[in-house]
Parts: sequence; structure tokens; C-alpha cells
Amino acid sequence: MKPYYIAKSTDSTRSFFAKREIKPDVNNWWHYHDELELIYFKKGSGTQFVGDNISSFKDGDIVLIGSNLPHYWQYSEEFKDSPIEVYVVHFNKDFWGKDFLNIPENAELARVIEESKRGIQIEESTNTYLKETIIKIIESQGTRKLLGLIEVLVEIGKCLHSRRLVSLGFKANFQESERDRIQSIYNYTLKNYKEQISLETIAKIAKMSRTSFCKFFKLRTGKTYSVFLNEIRIGNACKLLIENRMSVKEVCFESGFLNFSSFHKCFKDITGQTPLKYQRSYT
Repeated sequence: MKPYYIAKSTDSTRSFFAKREIKPDVNNWWHYHDELELIYFKKGSGTQFVGDNISSFKDGDIVLIGSNLPHYWQYSEEFKDSPIEVYVVHFNKDFWGKDFLNIPENAELARVIEESKRGIQIEESTNTYLKETIIKIIESQGTRKLLGLIEVLVEIGKCLHSRRLVSLGFKANFQESERDRIQSIYNYTLKNYKEQISLETIAKIAKMSRTSFCKFFKLRTGKTYSVFLNEIRIGNACKLLIENRMSVKEVCFESGFLNFSSFHKCFKDITGQTPLKYQRSYT
């Protein structure tokens, strides 16, 4: 999907940005930027969109997003009236100098930066050291802030239970002429995925004929619109199953599916598991 580009403001008093966020609507749209983004969700859950990956995120998750990799965090409805607690670091891969990553001792650091192009999610929720060090980056000053970032990136490289979010073949297309059209498609789908969205309806949103829309969407995303829509629905279903406050059938209809058999098949096709097995893996 086509994201918005966000240019970070410069500041002569610091070489990278680190902050704690409590509002879920900060940068609450599909976007990308030159800087890498390190994010720790101490309190916050929902559905994450990173490149061509759609999955759930939850309290304790840590994600490293590479330069110019589009992403978006859709928080659960429970956070509309309650604050989140998220620690975010933005940094340019060359902020410490053009040659810093090329010295032999930084080979591991350079590898992590390179692999961040696909998005790295840390699944070791018990990695207390990693979480505490991220918080220290925000709280520290001067050289200790820089050392903290290096320590976190090196620790991410050591994590045995991490996964790459974006497929090897994913390539973002940033043609300005298509930005508003793709953005409209994306926003409408996120807002209305629980409803039945016909191709006629979404083609109208894109201001295209049905045939032109289908060709356009497949060419720009590598998938059909129905596949994209179902991925969003299953992403929501995963979140609801993890929360374990609804039955599997209730989750089915709450996620926009009309019958349980199509939901069951779609869920297994996308996640590789049945809804019940997926839910039990988190209980």
C-alpha cells in the first residue's frame, strides 16, 4: 500500500530522537520515514501493518522497523479512552558517521540494521534487559543515550526468538501520483472491514472502474483486494482471540465474516493454524 512520507525535523542538540508516548493517535496512519524506528509496547495492543505483513501486537512486544519501510499501528478500541505506554526511538543509520558500521567490531550491528529492512519483531517477552535498556535510552542523556541504543541493537541481534515481518519479495512503491488514491483505499478498508465491501464500492472510493481497480491494486500490492481485506479481518480476529473475551464464532462475525466455514478456512490459510488452536496457544 502507498504510505505517507514523514520528514523528521532536525535538532542540533541531539543526533536521534527518543520519546515516551501515551496517546494512541500519534502518526495514526500508514506512513514511512528515512529513520529506523525502534518501538517497545509496554502498554498497548492491536493490529500492526508493516510492509506486506498484517499481524497482532501486544503488551511487551518490541519491533525494529527499517528505513523507509511503511508501517502503521492500529490500537484496540479499549485504548480510545485509556492511555498507552510506548517507547519509541527514531534514528538514521548513519547518524554516528558514515564509516561507523564498516569497522570490523560493528559487523553484528551492521547486520541488524540491514535485516531491519524486513522489520524485526522480538518474541522474547521475558527479555527484561532489552525492555529496561530501551526505557533507559529515553531517560538517559549524552553518551549514555547513545550507548543504550547500541546495546539494544546488539541485544536484538542475539535474540533467538525473533521473526522477520516482511516477505523477501516486498518492495514499496512511492510514486507521488498514486499516494492519495492508495491512501483512500487503505483508510476506507480499515474503517469498514467489518462490513461487506464490494468491488464496486471500493473501486468507487478509488475513482476507478471495477476492472481498472483490480488491475491497479494487484499491480501495486502483489495481491487481490479480497486477499488484502481478509488479511485485515484475520489480523483483527487474531487480536480478539488473544484477548480471549469472545467465543471463536463471535470472533468470526465481529471480524466481518458471514459464515464460520469461510472464516475457519481463511484463518488457517493465513496463519497456518485453526482459530481454536491459535487461541489456545496464548492461554
